[in-house]
Amino acid sequence: MTEHVIRLPDVGEGVAEAELVEWHVKIGDLVREDAILAAVMTDKATVEIPSPVEGEIVWLGAEVGDVIAVGSDLVRLEVRGEYSSSAPTGARVVPRAKAPAAETTESAPLAKRPVGDLLERVPTATALPGSATDRPIRTAPFRQFTPGAPRPKGEKPLAAPAVRLRAREAGADLRQVSGTGPAGRITHEDLDAFFAQRPGVARAPGAQPRTAVEDIKVVGLRRRIAEKMSISNSRIPHITYVEEVDVTGLEELRATLNNQKRHDQPKLTLLPFLMRATVLAIVEQPNLNALFDDEAGVVHQHAGVHIGIAAQTSAGLLVPVVRHAEALDLWGCGAELNRLAEAAKNGTATRDELSGSTITITSLGPMGGVVTTPIINHPEVAIIGVNKMMVRPIWDGSAFIPRKMMNLSSSFDHRVVDGFDAALFVRRIKMLLEMPALIFMEG
Repeated sequence: MTEHVIRLPDVGEGVAEAELVEWHVKIGDLVREDAILAAVMTDKATVEIPSPVEGEIVWLGAEVGDVIAVGSDLVRLEVRGEYSSSAPTGARVVPRAKAPAAETTESAPLAKRPVGDLLERVPTATALPGSATDRPIRTAPFRQFTPGAPRPKGEKPLAAPAVRLRAREAGADLRQVSGTGPAGRITHEDLDAFFAQRPGVARAPGAQPRTAVEDIKVVGLRRRIAEKMSISNSRIPHITYVEEVDVTGLEELRATLNNQKRHDQPKLTLLPFLMRATVLAIVEQPNLNALFDDEAGVVHQHAGVHIGIAAQTSAGLLVPVVRHAEALDLWGCGAELNRLAEAAKNGTATRDELSGSTITITSLGPMGGVVTTPIINHPEVAIIGVNKMMVRPIWDGSAFIPRKMMNLSSSFDHRVVDGFDAALFVRRIKMLLEMPALIFMEG
């Protein structure tokens, strides 16, 4: 038997380290050659590490969430035959959303299993009955309660709405609870004392207090998103500008175009119109299509408009990038947007397709709310937020008429974008969306 060491390979040009996001094996497993041992993540690309040999796992060199340097020992196996302990192993980028199902053989189980979630769930031990973690937490010392506290007839008990709701749900009569707060106000601690003396009214029938706590380790893409958002929020002083847009005419035009489109053309959503409007607005204000290197104090203003589209996937928030949107027409924007959105959702988007944006559009579609305060995708200087569309009564000078209205909530880096410029930019987009014929005339 020979011990074979597998080291973390070079998983990408210029990458010095990667985060371990999942083990596919455990100590004692028998693995075949080319079986998947682990998954690591660098930037937003997930890479599977296969085994170059067949053998038994005897040592694992890291835990999920650890950041490992390229070349570090990752796995040790006991193998039959002569293998060099420094033999390199390969790595391949794979889609993370659809993993192959587990395979088994009659001789030994393979270590190849579905990828699973990017978040490692570590449940805590269940609290033992009577232990400290199983007792209710109190913010004030426990005190005895004397049932039937006298109150003047007709006097309404004083209590906060939250206390009243809790008492109502538990079936407690606040007139029987003595209050220790100012002017006899009943507090949560007073309810605790009352429930302790009258267990029958402490909870609804059949209800039991929940004491379990689940610890969820933040790893992989979720951790990358957290780090990115922390940098954006801590470094960039945001200014958010909200403008309402009448999209009644645009929606009529969009419906007409979709009814008359060729079979090889994509169905148009609002986003391609917004992308084209953004491109045209940038022509007048190119300083918003830029990246700010705050450490060097340099703004990199780009000629090409590379629009990042924030997309929610099962793994987390991704931002696929439509490159050179200035060279695409409305249908071209729609086709590229559909292709990238599908790649992001099924996990096949490449690293280049998820980076390099110069300005970002974020939308939650029908769940977009009335107003949002989007966080800028660092190191960009602007992000355009799309809120949900609603029919609202609008005064036309003589009567209220129903119109399809939508808010744009856009944020800007106030270090390099003044409020006046931000307002001009959004109002230019508003004009193009309210008079969509201009998108074709100026495109």
